[in-house]
Parts: sequence; structure tokens; C-alpha cells
Amino acid sequence: MVLLSLLAGVCNAQSSNKRNDRPKLDGGPTQVVTKPDNGRTRYTWEFAQPQFVVNHIVIEHDAVGHGKVSFERKAEQETITEPLELSSPVMQKLENLWMALRFLDSKENYQAAKNFAHLGTYKLGMNDGSRERATEFNWSDNSDAWNLAQEYRRIADQAILLFDINVARENQPLNTPGLLTQMESLYNRNALADPKQLVPLLKELRTDEHIPLIARNHADRLLKKIEK
Repeated sequence: MVLLSLLAGVCNAQSSNKRNDRPKLDGGPTQVVTKPDNGRTRYTWEFAQPQFVVNHIVIEHDAVGHGKVSFERKAEQETITEPLELSSPVMQKLENLWMALRFLDSKENYQAAKNFAHLGTYKLGMNDGSRERATEFNWSDNSDAWNLAQEYRRIADQAILLFDINVARENQPLNTPGLLTQMESLYNRNALADPKQLVPLLKELRTDEHIPLIARNHADRLLKKIEK
């Protein structure tokens, strides 16, 4: 199954899935100094909420954005794993946030006094080859930690949406109009990691005679909106 590479989660692309619509903290632009990487650093992000349609998502990647995304759906035993390629712009966002946290040097507990476990738990992890640290929270007053978790959420959302569209094209073309509606909704809410990564797919969809005409027209409208 081909999953188009991402630039830059894990709400589910299906409309039945619940989303975490918590307000995004705005800590302003983070100024960091990029440091050389030894090539061994690995990053992980995880989301879990057993009652959600997509109830478990894991993103793993290296310092240049090569990695994978795995996710599970409620009532399904299969874990779906797809390759993941994060673009330079998205990697820069992630790197800035990781470095602002000084993650491996910090012992900060990012969990706020508020507890929103019913909306899901996030876990962040880093391993540089000599040190390793992981921490989890469901809400944070630390803007860098919260924004980092949400940036990964956009990556995950886009990955799962693209996977679902590719499945629909091959097996259930009548589902493509609804998925494109979801894509536009995510785009309008700035809930996609990098909308420009959708351009190759949309160019294919607008001429794909295996999917309904309404979906082809919708793909063309979305393409024009993204390419403005």
C-alpha cells in the first residue's frame, strides 16, 4: 500500500472519530541554534485513547525525517504500519521545539494540573544513542511541549487520511468524496502537517476515472486552493 510521503498527527480521517480540539498554546516563535546530529538520534511520539476510532498511533523517525507511522483502529486487531518521510520544513518545526525543551537534559513533568485523560494521552521520547528519555501527558501548560505534541498530531492525521484515500481508490471508490470532504475540513482548520504534500495526490485524483466525478471535481478545487 503506497502512502504518499508527508511533510511533517492522529485524529482519524473518518468523520466518526473524535478529535482533541484543545486550544493550541501560543508561546510565540522559538529561537534555537541548530546543532550537528550524530545520526543516531531517534524521536518517538505516541497517542492513545482506547475509546477513539483510531485509538493508538505511534510515529518514529530519525534526525532527517525518515521513519514510520503505525496506527490501530478500535475493534480491529491489525496494526497498520506505513513508511513516513518528513520534509525539511516540518523537520525544522519539530527540531526547534525539541531543542527548546532541552528534552534530554530536562526533568520537567509536562503534565498540567488539569487532567484530560478522556481526550487521550501523548507520549514524547528521544534517544540520542547514549541517553534516552520519555514522558507523557494529556494536557500541558508548557507551550513547547504542547505544540510539539500537536505538530505530531497533524502529521498523524495527514498520514492516516492519505492511507484511507489510497485504500478507497483501490477498493471503495465511492468513499472518496467523503474523504476529500474530510481533507478540506482538516486543511481549513490547519490540521494537516503540510498541505503542499497533498498536491501530487490531488493531481492524480482529479483525472482518476475510477472515482466519482464529484470527487474528481473536489480534488481539482482543493488543488487550486492549496496551490494559491
